[in-house]
Amino acid sequence: MKKVLMMCSLLFLSLTPKVRAQTAQPLKLVANTPLPGFTGDFDHFTVDLKGKRLFLTAEDHKTVEVFDLDGKRIHSITGFATPHALLFLPDTNRLIVTDGDETVGAVELVDGEDYKILDKIKLPNDVDGAIFNPVDKNYYVESGGAESGGKTHLINIIDPKNFKLVGSITLPGDHSEAMAIDREGKKFYVNLSTTKEVGVVDLKTRKLVAQWPIPNAEVPNALVLDEPSRRLFIATRKPAKFFVYDIDSGKVITSVDCANMNDDMWFDVARKRIYVTGTETLSILEQRDADHYTRVMDIPTGYRAKTSLLVPELNRLYVAVSGKGKPGALMAVQVYDLQP
Repeated sequence: MKKVLMMCSLLFLSLTPKVRAQTAQPLKLVANTPLPGFTGDFDHFTVDLKGKRLFLTAEDHKTVEVFDLDGKRIHSITGFATPHALLFLPDTNRLIVTDGDETVGAVELVDGEDYKILDKIKLPNDVDGAIFNPVDKNYYVESGGAESGGKTHLINIIDPKNFKLVGSITLPGDHSEAMAIDREGKKFYVNLSTTKEVGVVDLKTRKLVAQWPIPNAEVPNALVLDEPSRRLFIATRKPAKFFVYDIDSGKVITSVDCANMNDDMWFDVARKRIYVTGTETLSILEQRDADHYTRVMDIPTGYRAKTSLLVPELNRLYVAVSGKGKPGALMAVQVYDLQP
C-alpha cells in the first residue's frame, strides 16, 4: 500500500509542472468598463502617461472618449465627423485627432485641459490612420487622393508643433492601413490595401522605393517593425494570417494563423510576444527567434474587439470591444496586465 501511495505521489509531482504550464496565462484581465449607449466601431487608442489618461476614438459615436489608466470613463469629447487616429502631445497637453469619411477630411487640434477643439486643417476625404515620426517630429496622416478616381491616395505630413500641413507622399491605390517608421526616421513602411502589398517609402525623397507582395492574402491591416531582428510583421483578414517579412530582402519568412477580423497588433519586446486583436479573441504569438513563431493561445475578448493598445511602461494591454452589428453584444474597454 505504501509503495502504491508513493508511486501515486511521484506521478502527481511529475504532472504538476505540466498542469501549471498549461494553465499559465500571459494576460490577466483586471478591469472591464461597460460602455452602454455606444454604437459602431472604435478605431484607435493613445495614452497620456503623465496625465494618467487613455483616449479612444468612437467612429460612429463621433466622439473621443477619455478614460483613466484603470479603464474608468471620465469624459467624452464631441465635435468630430468620424474620428480615427490620435496623437497626444505631452509638451503642450494637446491632442491631434484624424477625422474623416467619404465626404470630409481633416485633422483637429484639441486642448488637453478643457477638451475644446482649437484648430483644424482641411485634408482630402477619407482621412484615417496615422503615425508619428519621433525623429523629424512630424505626424503622417493617411487620406484619399487629391483627385477623385482612387488611383492614388496621400500620406499628409503634419507639423504638430506649428499645426501646419508641410507636405505629402503619393501612394498607389485608394487606401492604406497601418504604418511603421524605422529608428533613424528614414524609412516608412505601410500596408497598401488596394494593391495588397507592403510599401516602403524613402522619407528623404518622399518616394515609394519598394513594394512587397502579400502572398494569397487580402485586407492587410496591422503592421509592426522589429528592426533589431530585421523583421516586419503584418496581419491580414482574408485569411486571418500573421506574416513575417525580412526587411532586407522583402521576402516572407513564415506565416501563422491568427485572430479573425484583426485590426491592431503589438510586439511585446520584453517577453517576445505578439498580441493580435480581432473579433471574439486575442491571439498571442511567441517569437522563438527571428524566423520562428508559434501561436501560443487565444484569449476570449468580445465581438469586434479589434482595437487595442500596448503600453509597455505600464505592462498593460487595453482592448476596446465594439460589438458592432450584433444585438446585445458587449461594448466595453478591457484592461489586461501583462504576466511574466
